[in-house]
Amino acid sequence: MADQANAESGNTIKDPADWTTGDEPATGAQESYLNTLAAEAHEDVPDDLTKADASRKIDELQEKTGRGR
Repeated sequence: MADQANAESGNTIKDPADWTTGDEPATGAQESYLNTLAAEAHEDVPDDLTKADASRKIDELQEKTGRGR
């Protein structure tokens, strides 16, 4: 449903696999948020994630912790 709302508003969500900068290292903001989510989920975060991998891991951990809804 969120994807439909975003599409209707013109704010489409692009799959991380399609990002032109997806292979670059994760940003500081991504790493910080990942560490917060991982602590709540009692999981470890792999080192050296790309931007795309970090985005997918954030989505996974948001689902697990109930954040980001």
